[in-house]
Amino acid sequence: MQWIALQWRPEDAAATPSSDSPAPRPAPELPLSLEALGWWALRYTPRVAWLDEALVLEVSACERLWGGRQGLMRLMVADNPVPRSRLQKVQGATAHVALARLRLFARGQKPPADIPAALPLHTLTAARPHLDVLARMGCRTWGDVAALPRGGLSRRFGAALREALDMAWGLRPERHTWLTLPDSFEQKLELPALAENAHELMWSANRLLAALQVWLRVRQRGVLALELEWTLDLKRYNGVDLPPHQHITVRTAEPTQDMAHLRRLMSERLALTQLAAPASWLRLRSIETTPWAGASTSFLPEDNRKGDKLHELVERLSARLGPREVLVPVVQADHRPEGMQGWQPALRKGAPSVKPKPAKEANAAAQQPDALFPPWLLREPLPLEMRDGHPCYQGRLRSLVGPQKLEAGWWGDRGGDEGGHPAVRDYYVAESPEAGLVWVFRERPSGCFAAGDVRWFLQGLYA
Repeated sequence: MQWIALQWRPEDAAATPSSDSPAPRPAPELPLSLEALGWWALRYTPRVAWLDEALVLEVSACERLWGGRQGLMRLMVADNPVPRSRLQKVQGATAHVALARLRLFARGQKPPADIPAALPLHTLTAARPHLDVLARMGCRTWGDVAALPRGGLSRRFGAALREALDMAWGLRPERHTWLTLPDSFEQKLELPALAENAHELMWSANRLLAALQVWLRVRQRGVLALELEWTLDLKRYNGVDLPPHQHITVRTAEPTQDMAHLRRLMSERLALTQLAAPASWLRLRSIETTPWAGASTSFLPEDNRKGDKLHELVERLSARLGPREVLVPVVQADHRPEGMQGWQPALRKGAPSVKPKPAKEANAAAQQPDALFPPWLLREPLPLEMRDGHPCYQGRLRSLVGPQKLEAGWWGDRGGDEGGHPAVRDYYVAESPEAGLVWVFRERPSGCFAAGDVRWFLQGLYA
């Protein structure tokens, strides 16, 4: 078996500890939690465990997939999840040997030639409580202790020391608590100080977002919805009972692993949220995720456009201005020009952004070859003045093309005339002396109108 031991140390940390005390676990200033660092290592092998202050990986079964052990170690350095910290890495035949070599490396000492027998005793965790007694017995290395009688060693120092030595020499199988990846993301974080505003809350949320990114990449999923919850430090404020928690929900139109975009969305939502009281704890959990297809690559230049995606811009504007201030068009099943398209919020509550339907789903009237739709439609048809039986708009209109007949709205929905009557129309392309080409229609007599109730309306304008 082959093991790799990893440890993250801040760049400004001292290279050599001042005593023989065990090296500390990853520093609190690291942006990722121990759990997230373990998730990151699961990308390379399923056998990952924490052993004291180090993360150990058993790679004998998978190192060939990464180009060998040295190739795997170079890949892990290049993909360091904590770029501001130095990743220290060593290898060994067993987890205890790898950990001992890592401790020597952290102190700037070279490993001995005879491993594990010549390893210093202070590098073995099970021997550290007994270093003084073992030193008085003349034991300085792992081999010195291993040479002692087994029965007397176990009775004097406990079975753990003998078991650790046996595992170091490969005489008994190693036992570790292997890390597993949860099915959904959820992490809590105690804030270093009470957060009193959205900016302070977002500063701490960045650490949770970094852990979320690791989880998404290992799970190969994209997130669609997140919930950020904070615990209020007060139960009453100004005589008013407060809930124990507050939360916001962030949704995206498409699955994403882009933490920069999620960070902007979360900042916009927090900026519009009033904290009822200072917060002491923060929790981030995934509400909805989906398998991640990844990004496709192409040699075509149009596939490498710079700038933000349209749906990301829509989501940020909706979070900043409010969902009802950013609208998108929606195709409707209606042949009447004024009813073919509706508008609704780009971000509906509890649902992703609305995407316009493809052109092929538009109604058949808009796709007829003889449908001369103008580029500019009026929001509401404008009634035209009649002079000597002719419609007028900035002068008397002269018919050029038409009529194009349309009968719709017979179901009497809200898109029909005020009284729920069907639309029975003849459309014309006409010319106005002042306005140029216009699109007008005449209401044809039907069972709803008398013969003399014919009305003309302006529907659109041509450039």
